[in-house]
Amino acid sequence: MTGHDRGYSASEMMIVAAARALAGKRVCFVGVGLPNIAVNLARRTVAPDIELVYEAGVFGARPARLPLSIGDPTIVTGATAVTSMFELFGFYLQGGLIDVGFLGGAQIDWHGNLNTTVIGDYERPKTRLPGSGGACEIAQNAKQVFVIMRQSPRSFVRKLDFRTSTGARVSVVVTDKGVFHRRPEGTLHLDATHPGITLDEVRASMGWEPRLGEGELVTTAPPTAEELRLIREELDPQGAYTK
Repeated sequence: MTGHDRGYSASEMMIVAAARALAGKRVCFVGVGLPNIAVNLARRTVAPDIELVYEAGVFGARPARLPLSIGDPTIVTGATAVTSMFELFGFYLQGGLIDVGFLGGAQIDWHGNLNTTVIGDYERPKTRLPGSGGACEIAQNAKQVFVIMRQSPRSFVRKLDFRTSTGARVSVVVTDKGVFHRRPEGTLHLDATHPGITLDEVRASMGWEPRLGEGELVTTAPPTAEELRLIREELDPQGAYTK
């Protein structure tokens, strides 16, 4: 049975799981897309005091609608401060004021390192990706890094084609299959699978044998009616990222 059969999509399950992981967090550096929806959902549910920080130089934003990019004017809605990118990265991020940075990537390895640069050989790549942007700095300077990305053998790889961002501060990885946590020894461990997802399905969608967390593998609680309402009516009413 798929998520749609249960009344929610795989993307909605990812957003909900990522939002719940933000409980108790105070300052979050976030981009657009799924991370943005997850953080705004957390602000409406488990983390009402969380402050949103956007790469464009915005701190404490409360976007009136879903931002289309980090340059979308709606990002400054209700902001505590609007600064230059230099000030944001130099004083807020490198100053140690960011609790969680949210990142995604085209590839991730079993240590949490991320690739957003190229697929294939760097000199003659099959695909040239957007690059680091601020991801490398976020990965190095945020106190914790959360990753949200869809899982497949092409994205969960044993060896990256290019290491754009270090996984040293990655603590949580949320996918459409389950939730991984990075252990002190530096490897990702699978701690939960989403409803209806089997361990065999997880294995088939990654390039290494998943290491299991301590204790019994648990099942993620499905989205509540209120979480789905917030996503569908307030955060992504057009279904741009969740369908």
